[in-house]
Amino acid sequence: MARQPGARSAASGAGGMMLWLAWALVVLIVDQFTKVLILGYYQLGDSTPVASFFNVVRVHNTGAAFSFLANAGGWQRWLFTGIGVAAALLILWMLKSHPGQKLFAFAMASILGGAIGNVLDRILYGYVVDFLDFHWRGWHFPAFNVADSAITLGAICLILDELMRVRRGR
Repeated sequence: MARQPGARSAASGAGGMMLWLAWALVVLIVDQFTKVLILGYYQLGDSTPVASFFNVVRVHNTGAAFSFLANAGGWQRWLFTGIGVAAALLILWMLKSHPGQKLFAFAMASILGGAIGNVLDRILYGYVVDFLDFHWRGWHFPAFNVADSAITLGAICLILDELMRVRRGR
C-alpha cells in the first residue's frame, strides 16, 4: 500500500515523538543531577582544577548566554524564563510535526532538554548554575553547564540538518 505524500508512519508519529521526549528527559536529568552535585559540594566561586585547560567551578549566571544582561536588576530572570517556556512550547509543536526527521528531531529534543534545565534553574534559584570552565593561556571561555552543551549540540545539528536538506534539494 502506497503512503500518501506527507503521511507519517506509525514509527514516526506518537512513538517517534516519545523517543525524542525521552531524549529531552535524559538531557534534563543529567543537567539537573550535575547541578545538584555542584550546589551540594561547591560554594559560589569554588574551583577545582581538573586539567591544564579545564576547571570545575561554581558560577551563578543571572543573565543569558555569556552573562548577557546579568546585572540588569532582576527583571531578566522572568524574561529569560518566559523565552525558555515559549521556546519549549514551540519545540514541542515542531517535534509533533516532524518526529520522523531524525537529525532535526534530535536537535530539537536536545535544545528542549537544555532549555527546560535552564528554565528550572531560573525558577528554583533565580540564576543558572554553571560549572564547566575551559581556559587556555589566560583566556577563559564563559562557564557553562550540561544544558548549554545540549543547546549548542542541538544548534549545530540544526545547521547540519539544514545544510543536508539544501544539498538534497539540488
